[in-house]
Amino acid sequence: MKNHHLHFNTSIGVKKPESIRNKQQACPFCARDELIDLIEVDGPIILLKNKYPVLENAYQTVLIETDDCHGELSTYELPHLHRLLQFGIRNWLDLDKAGKYESVIFFKNHGPLSGGTIAHPHMQIIGLHDINYKENISEEVFKGITIEDKDGVTFTLSTKPKVGFYEFNIAMDDSRYNETFGVHLQKAVHYILNNFPFKASSYNLFFHHYNRRIYVKIVPRFVTTPLYIGYGIPQVPNNLHWMADDIKSKYFTSGSA
Repeated sequence: MKNHHLHFNTSIGVKKPESIRNKQQACPFCARDELIDLIEVDGPIILLKNKYPVLENAYQTVLIETDDCHGELSTYELPHLHRLLQFGIRNWLDLDKAGKYESVIFFKNHGPLSGGTIAHPHMQIIGLHDINYKENISEEVFKGITIEDKDGVTFTLSTKPKVGFYEFNIAMDDSRYNETFGVHLQKAVHYILNNFPFKASSYNLFFHHYNRRIYVKIVPRFVTTPLYIGYGIPQVPNNLHWMADDIKSKYFTSGSA
């Protein structure tokens, strides 16, 4: 029988540090000399095996983004942002190409409503032995109102969001990293944290490799609607065009941030 559920090991889960909500908790990623099972290091960027592999039948790694515990993707200097994204995308695609896993997921949690536990900026790359995430994805969830289409990179606001409400999509060809991709990603995150019409402190990034394109879906996080929890029905707000225009006016006009 095809497996559609990941199994969570609760005995490992209770041991995980919780620095997002518990500010007194020491940050394990700041103690860089004590980190073990390193896979690759590029200056302040580190990829290592996850010390708390809570997901069964999966290969779990953590990508530490920076040595600044209080850093945040929306404020990274562009050279570091591009270095980080190239590093992460390369390792994600290489693990997928190795052929050991049914699929490989690459994502980021930020903030108390994101599902994360450690505040220090990081992402995760996870190889799934018996689950193919692409079976739950259709191309329509990456389509929407165009905010910018330039240099081979598209930036859209979903008109058919996967979970509901506001989901930003950025796409580029999978042949090489395009710096415009990173710039748009940063603008979307900055908008969520600083200019979103509803106060947002949390977001997720979900990377997808689909039809020879690299997508990242940027999702501001709030309490999830009960209609999606109970029935799997996404909701689409009626102000998407307003929001697309708001982002254009703030980030894509002369003199904008």
